[in-house]
Amino acid sequence: MLDAVPKVAGLLDFHGRAVVVTGASGGIGAGIARRFAEAGAGVAIGYRGDRAGAEALAAEIGAAAIAVHADVTDDAAVEGLMQATVDRFGRIDALINNAALQDHAAFAELPGAAFDRMLQANVGGAFRCAQAAARRMGEGGAIVNIASISGLEPAFGHAHYCASKAALIMLTRAAALELGPRKLRVNAVAPGLIWRDGLDENWPEGLARWLAHAPLGRVGQDEDVADACLFLASPAARFITGATLTVDGGVTAHPSY
Repeated sequence: MLDAVPKVAGLLDFHGRAVVVTGASGGIGAGIARRFAEAGAGVAIGYRGDRAGAEALAAEIGAAAIAVHADVTDDAAVEGLMQATVDRFGRIDALINNAALQDHAAFAELPGAAFDRMLQANVGGAFRCAQAAARRMGEGGAIVNIASISGLEPAFGHAHYCASKAALIMLTRAAALELGPRKLRVNAVAPGLIWRDGLDENWPEGLARWLAHAPLGRVGQDEDVADACLFLASPAARFITGATLTVDGGVTAHPSY
């Protein structure tokens, strides 16, 4: 028997639902939290180091948001984040795994400890959060992992970051396979270059190369990633799981030779 098809008007309505966003004290994570709040969701803002940023964002959103300290590599902290969400909102409907590390090092000089730390945060953290959130989700729950086009194509100085995001994409597919029978969906978003303050000053040559290469002729904005998450977490994506949605202005559409 086929499920009833939701009306278009309510597809992106998150009123009465609760969303956890990790790494949400600034940047892309903050943009995602704002967008879900705008759609009516209660939002748990997970953060590790920037308490002031997380609390300022929660104050900006208002009563529909809480800021919760959580190092995603720590089991107890992750459980605390998920339980705080349930305590405040009574449920978890979506998890956006955004918390991540990113730094640069040439492959030959990359310390093993730095490689391990990157995998532990970017893959292990997403795994811990997904597992803890899934235990508290009912049917229709959604998990969205923030990957990267670096998980699809290599880049100089990014061996450990590329490896972590490629692993996250496969973790997404594996989790979708196993959680599907519980009617939980797991997808990923792979952003390209997203604007941040100082990008034009700190990396002018890279920005110029991107703009020359991107079919849409611009860098992304936090909201571009946030809207992809909103879609994948919503009933509009009810038959989509195990997928990776590339949000890069068409950069990876170029031929590789």
